[in-house]
Amino acid sequence: MKKSLLLLAGLLVAPSALATVPAPRAVAAPSRPSPCQRQAPDRNQWPNGTLLWGTVRQAPAEEASSVLMSVSLDRVRLADGAMKKARLEKGHLMAPALAPERLVGAIFQGTSSDGQLVEVALCSVTPDVRAPDVARYQIEVWHPESASWKNPCIATTQVPTPRALAVQGVWDESGARHEAPGRFTFACENGAIAKCIDWGYKPWAKKDGRTLKELHQACTRMARADYCGTGRSHTREDTPVDMYDDLGLLARTTEATRGWDPKQASFEAAWGPEGATCLARTRDGTPVETILAQCPGRFEAVATNLSAGDRCTMTRKSPSARGGLLRNRSYTHGTPGADE
Repeated sequence: MKKSLLLLAGLLVAPSALATVPAPRAVAAPSRPSPCQRQAPDRNQWPNGTLLWGTVRQAPAEEASSVLMSVSLDRVRLADGAMKKARLEKGHLMAPALAPERLVGAIFQGTSSDGQLVEVALCSVTPDVRAPDVARYQIEVWHPESASWKNPCIATTQVPTPRALAVQGVWDESGARHEAPGRFTFACENGAIAKCIDWGYKPWAKKDGRTLKELHQACTRMARADYCGTGRSHTREDTPVDMYDDLGLLARTTEATRGWDPKQASFEAAWGPEGATCLARTRDGTPVETILAQCPGRFEAVATNLSAGDRCTMTRKSPSARGGLLRNRSYTHGTPGADE
C-alpha cells in the first residue's frame, strides 16, 4: 500500500517538476583520462630474453622496434603545469630546485622507433635500496588510438608490473648505443639494458679506474645472444646463462644452485660492445654456419684458447676485439635443463 501511494505521489508531482526543468545544456566532450591510474598488468608478452628495451614492440613482427626508444630531458611538464628541463645523474632523474619525488606526475616527450612522438608520464619513483645510484620508475605512455595511458614495459610471470630505469644514451635498431645529449632511455626491467645494470654493469660506474660503459654494452649483446652485433637475437625465453668478466665484477659459477647446474653448461662465446668476439657454439642451436652467413666477413675459422677451458672455433677478424670484455656459458641446446 505504501509503495502504491509513493508511486502515485511521484506521478502527481511529475508535471510540475518537468515544468521547472531548465533547457538541457550541450554535453562536453569526454575529458582525457588522467595518467598513472591503477591498472591490471598487461600479460601480452614477447619472449623474455630477446628484448633490448623491454618495451612493447611498435611493429609486432619486428624484433628491433619499440613504442618508446628514447626520451627528451627538455621541456618536461610538471603536474602543476610548469615546464622544467631535467637532467640525469647516474640512474636518477633530477630537475633544478626540485626533490626527485616532485617529478612524479610529470610528462616527458619520447620517441618511438618509427620516429613518432610519444608522451610519457612518470607515475612513481622508488629508490633501489640495494643500489643507491639507481631509481625505478613506473611509467605510462599515451595511446591516441585507444585514448588511454598504458605501461609500455612488457610484463612477465616473474615481473608482472615492470618498472623502468633511466639510462644515459640511446640504443638504435641494431642494438648499438649512442651518446645523445639531452636524451636518455627508459629501460624496462625485463629488457637487456636494465638487466645488465641489475647484474652489476652500470654504464655510469667505474671499476679500477675503467668505465663500465663498454662492458654494459657487451652485456646487452650477450644477454640477447646478438652474435653479429646487428640487433638480431639467438636466444629463447628464460634461457639461463652464466657470465663472467675480465674486471672481476662477476665470476664464473662453479657450484650448482637452484637455477644453474655448471656440469650441464659449456662455453658459448666471448663478447665486446659490437657483439661476439669469438664463438664456440650458439645458444639456441642455430648452426654456426648460419651465423657466419648473417654477418659475412666478421668471423674466421681460427681457434682461440681463452683460458680456463674456454675455447672458440670462430674468431672475429679484428685482432683488437678478439679477447672480449665478457664471457658466458649456457646449457648446450638439447641437454636436460636447456630451454627447448
